[in-house]
Amino acid sequence: MIHRGKIGLHLPVVLLLLVQCRDRSAVPSKEDIGELQLKEGALISCGPPEKEFGTVEFGISQPAEAAAFNQGVALLHSFEYDEAEKVFAGIIGRDPGCAMAYWGVAMSNFHPMWAPPTGRELGKGERALAIAGRIEPQTERERDYIQALGAFYGSWETVDYATRCARFEHAMQRLHALYPDDKEAAIFYALAMTAAADPADGSRAKQRQAGELLMEMYKQLPGHPGVVHYIIHAYDYPELAALALPMAERYAAVAPSSAHALHMPSHIFTRLGLWDECVRSNLVSVAAAQCYAQAAGIKGHWDEELHGMDYLVYAYLQKEQDSLAKAQWDYLKTMDAVYPANFKVAYAFAAIPSRYLLERRAWAEAAGLTVKPANFSWTDFPWQEAIIHFTRGMGDARLGRMDSAKVEVAALDGSYRRLQSEKDEYKANQVLIQLKTVEAWIALKEGRTREAVREMGEAAEMEDHTEKHPVTPCEVLPARELLGDMLLDAGRPVEALVAYEADLKGHPNRRNGLLGVRRAAAHQKVSLLSE
Repeated sequence: MIHRGKIGLHLPVVLLLLVQCRDRSAVPSKEDIGELQLKEGALISCGPPEKEFGTVEFGISQPAEAAAFNQGVALLHSFEYDEAEKVFAGIIGRDPGCAMAYWGVAMSNFHPMWAPPTGRELGKGERALAIAGRIEPQTERERDYIQALGAFYGSWETVDYATRCARFEHAMQRLHALYPDDKEAAIFYALAMTAAADPADGSRAKQRQAGELLMEMYKQLPGHPGVVHYIIHAYDYPELAALALPMAERYAAVAPSSAHALHMPSHIFTRLGLWDECVRSNLVSVAAAQCYAQAAGIKGHWDEELHGMDYLVYAYLQKEQDSLAKAQWDYLKTMDAVYPANFKVAYAFAAIPSRYLLERRAWAEAAGLTVKPANFSWTDFPWQEAIIHFTRGMGDARLGRMDSAKVEVAALDGSYRRLQSEKDEYKANQVLIQLKTVEAWIALKEGRTREAVREMGEAAEMEDHTEKHPVTPCEVLPARELLGDMLLDAGRPVEALVAYEADLKGHPNRRNGLLGVRRAAAHQKVSLLSE
């Protein structure tokens, strides 16, 4: 028997809810709703005419709005946040007293597993939850959902994002325990676990737990977009990816009207080195994103298009279809306006040209890389900007241009220190790996071979214990693969072969990893014949 209890909120959230309890009203005022500045308009879909986003049955206390609410939740589950908010705004317009519609607005501005919310989004979500908390009547279940989300929004101005994600996970755990038969509670709990998981935890304990819970849900809900989608996220790791392959092959069919659902399977295809599947997935995703931008009246390009392009370029390069990869870069150069100008866009602008040059060992072009658009706010994205300095630094170092390479090292060090000061340890660590890599190649070119191999080995060890971010299909150049290159250049083919083979375990079917294996084996054969 389950005993009724609170969801487990932190003191600031509890105090907020106590204040709300003193001033409950059945319907919020037009002024309160207006302050939310809700996204409104018709639902945009670039998929089948019937707007397929999967099947969801959430259940709310306003039966007349149940179908619309289910559609909004289905959109949430495929990270279609703008469209989800529009659906919830439509419910509010028809029934301002629907408390759960405000919860939906707050979820649309939280977007776990995606970019952390901006201050404006956090303020909107907090205000939406405050309105939801004042509305009566609510069911106990609805009140618990609202309070659980409050665990994330409470004290957002003073408490860091990771801590608030952990609070949301714990609140959803309690909600799932209160309502063990509530399938949406289980699914959102699995999402919360995956979002709160530490990427440095090599055991993947939370991801495995979330995946197991979702696999049980899949037996009952094979057409649910969140179940299929979140299994892919939970298992988006080299050692787990094969478990998600059936979901990767299914997700696009479950939610064919979602550009993200069309793209997301390529995360697993990339992990497994299935390049043809990755190309097909991202071609349709990019096309859907272009359609969405036009239908939505976006001035320029939608961020989801660039995200798909990065994965597409990476797959083309692994297939040695360099001309097709170059065509994507040329297309990228034509883009002057992108919405929203977020971390995803910054990553694609930096990574696409860097991949094209570094994968092909075009060192001279890498050293002279300039990135468009010139008016992009790179200072807001030090991690992504560091990729450009890394590309230039590698080009300079490989060409023996030590002074220029050291200028890029200094720029990398500046990005690293800034991210450290911002307490963004994950991104700081990513930049430090790049910094050590460029320094290692400088040392090799200066004849300090032992020091070079040691530092490159340190960078590889750091990267081995740091999971890649979902925004990227792969590091622009894997550190252990570069260690193999260095060992081969240093005349140590046996050790080089070990490095290449180790890297291929995490990056199967990588073009340069496979080439490195062949080169190292050939060098060993030559060495044996000469003895």
